[in-house]
Amino acid sequence: MEPSKDISRLIEIMAALRHPETGCPWDIEQNFQTIKPYTIEEAYEVSDAIERGDMDDLCDELGDLLLQVVFHARMAEEAGEFSFGDVVNAITTKMIRRHPHVFARSDADTPDAVKIQWDEIKQAEKRERAERRARRGITEDFKGGFLGSVQRSFPALTEALKLQERAAKVGFDWSAPEPILDKIEEEIGELRAALRDGDRAKVSDELGDLIFAVVNIGRHVKADPEQALRGTNTKFRRRFNHIEHVLEAEGETLEDATLERMEEIWQAAKAIERAVTAAPPSVMLGLEPSIHTASTSAGGMDPRLKAEDDGD
Repeated sequence: MEPSKDISRLIEIMAALRHPETGCPWDIEQNFQTIKPYTIEEAYEVSDAIERGDMDDLCDELGDLLLQVVFHARMAEEAGEFSFGDVVNAITTKMIRRHPHVFARSDADTPDAVKIQWDEIKQAEKRERAERRARRGITEDFKGGFLGSVQRSFPALTEALKLQERAAKVGFDWSAPEPILDKIEEEIGELRAALRDGDRAKVSDELGDLIFAVVNIGRHVKADPEQALRGTNTKFRRRFNHIEHVLEAEGETLEDATLERMEEIWQAAKAIERAVTAAPPSVMLGLEPSIHTASTSAGGMDPRLKAEDDGD
C-alpha cells in the first residue's frame, strides 16, 4: 500500500490495521475509552505546534489528530453505528446550516447578527438532537439544568470560562471588569486567611475561587485564560532556560546556584526582553534565533533572547 493525499487511503489503512485476522494486534484491541486519551493528547500537540509557529510539526500533528478521527469512526462503523462518511456528512451539513449568510439568503451582515443567528440555529439543532435521541430510546440528554450543556470533561480553565459564558446569557454576570478586580482582591484576602489558619481544604477552596475570578476577568477583556496561561508558561520556560544556559557558561549547575544568583539572571532576562520588545523592527530583524551563547558574568542577558523559539 502506497501513501496518498486522498483521505480514502487513510481510511483503508485504518481498516487494514483493525482487520481481526491480519491487522495490528495493538490497534485491534483498542476501543473508544482506550483511544480517548490519545485523542486529547493529539489535540494539545496541535495547539503546541501552533504556539511554536512550527508549520512542519503542525502538518504532522494535524495528521495525527486526523488519524484519531478516522480511528474512532472505524470503531463506530464496526459497531454498526456510523462511518467516516457519516462524520463528514454531519459536519458539512452543520456548517452549511449554521452559515445561511454564506450558503443561503440571510440578513445577518454584522458579527453580532451572525452570533445571534448562530445561537438560534444551535438551539434548533439541540431540539432536533433531543428528538433524534428519543427515537433511539435515549431519554436523558443534558443533565444539570441550564449549565448542563457545559461538559465536565473540559480542562478546568475551559470549563470555568464556558460556565461563565453560559450564565452570562441569562444576565448572571458582572457589569464591567473593575468589580471583578475587586472580587479578585477579596479572594486573595480569603486565601491569606486560610493560609494563616493552616486549613488545607479551605486553602484549596479559596484558591479555586481565586482562579475562577481570574478566568472571569479574562473573559471580560476577551483574553482566553488558557492561552494567556500558556503564554506565561512559554515565558517561564524561556527565562528559566536562559538561567540554565548562563550558569552553564559560568561553570555552575542549577543545583549549585544560589537563589539570589538565579533571581539576578531572571531579572536581567526581564530587562532585556523589555528592551528588545521596544527595539525598532530593523534591530529585531537582525537578531539571531538563539540564546545558547551565554550572557556576561555580571548576570546580563544575551539580547537575542526575545528571538528564541518559544517552544524550546
